[in-house]
Amino acid sequence: MAEKFVFIKEVYLNNNCPFCYNNDGLYLTVKQKTIETSFYKAITPEIKYDLACKTCKSTVYPVDWTDDMERIFEYHKKAITPKKPSTQLKKTAWLAIFSGIILAICIVAFLVYAKL
Repeated sequence: MAEKFVFIKEVYLNNNCPFCYNNDGLYLTVKQKTIETSFYKAITPEIKYDLACKTCKSTVYPVDWTDDMERIFEYHKKAITPKKPSTQLKKTAWLAIFSGIILAICIVAFLVYAKL
């Protein structure tokens, strides 16, 4: 089972970094979690937000956010529309389902004809 976060959007923020006080380097990155197995591929509703400064190469955690940063984060959180959660079955899942159905039909047919 492979779980990974797929990139959705990256937004430039015009705020000061709380560490280097630079006004040009803050970016909000939005990613959505996907799960892939040999039977299915699913997009989950779980979303990951990362706020980082590309000037000083540091991650800005919510503890270090200013009120302005929080307001802008909430705005972008509402403005970004992630992919809808979904599940897609792969060929192996369909093969297993149809094999199970055929096996059940064969067992029922065998039991019915065995009584005659």
